[in-house]
Amino acid sequence: MSNVVSAPPAPARPRRQIVATPSQWLVWGAVIIFLIMLAGVIVSVLVNSFGSAWFNSWLPEAFTTKWYSTAWKEFSLGPVITVTLVVALSVIIISVLLGVPASYILARRQFPGKKILYGLFMLPVLMPPITYGIPLATTLYRVNLAETLPGVIAANLVPAVPFVIMTMTPFIEQINPSIESAARMCGAKTGSIFTRVLAPLLVPGILASAVLVLVRTVGMFELTYLTAGPDSTTLVVKLYYAMNSAGIRAQQSVDAMAVVYMVSMLVILVVALRFVNPTQLVARVRDETLD
Repeated sequence: MSNVVSAPPAPARPRRQIVATPSQWLVWGAVIIFLIMLAGVIVSVLVNSFGSAWFNSWLPEAFTTKWYSTAWKEFSLGPVITVTLVVALSVIIISVLLGVPASYILARRQFPGKKILYGLFMLPVLMPPITYGIPLATTLYRVNLAETLPGVIAANLVPAVPFVIMTMTPFIEQINPSIESAARMCGAKTGSIFTRVLAPLLVPGILASAVLVLVRTVGMFELTYLTAGPDSTTLVVKLYYAMNSAGIRAQQSVDAMAVVYMVSMLVILVVALRFVNPTQLVARVRDETLD
């Protein structure tokens, strides 16, 4: 019989001790306090939207869903949501039709002032909307487009088109230009190359830019508030009016409207994060700005 020599047991790994500096503990403590306060605000609004009465107690006396039906009728949420969807879809379609060709030119062509032009496109993204929203609203009032649905769509296109350009330019740059050259050698014209060769490759970028524009448009308050009218008000502006307009109304109905807006934005953001990496997007804007 042959002697089998067993391998010596592996030495036990020492336990790692978590040691943090006082500054790290301070940062983590501040983050935890912020999250607790944020969760408290959200939970209080959510609970109040289902509560019948809530005075000097941890929970309401009873729970009901009537405030959602009340908010739906009192604030005319059906037409408001319809306007919001019409504005968002219109902005997505127009910004993609304008932004994709502009992104192709910026990605494929070299011309004097290209970086300056790209920087001008990025200004509506980098600047607060209120800085250019007031002159934009003044211009729309002069041409009688303010307080109309086309005016709201036109105002939201100002930051939406740069979002499409910012998203689509790196996608087009990643596509090898030899694919287009091979298609031209086979006799394909420019229109066929763009629609039958490039378009299928650009679908992920188009989806990413469309979702970004959707999030931006639904959550855009400043530009929509400055240009919206009675029949062109989106959900976020209607929520502001509900909280600040004159009259006596139940706070629960306002909170119910806030929950509807919060849930819709949460769904949009979850969908957006499946198509867009925020870290890469911010890095892309920073690199282009520094160049």
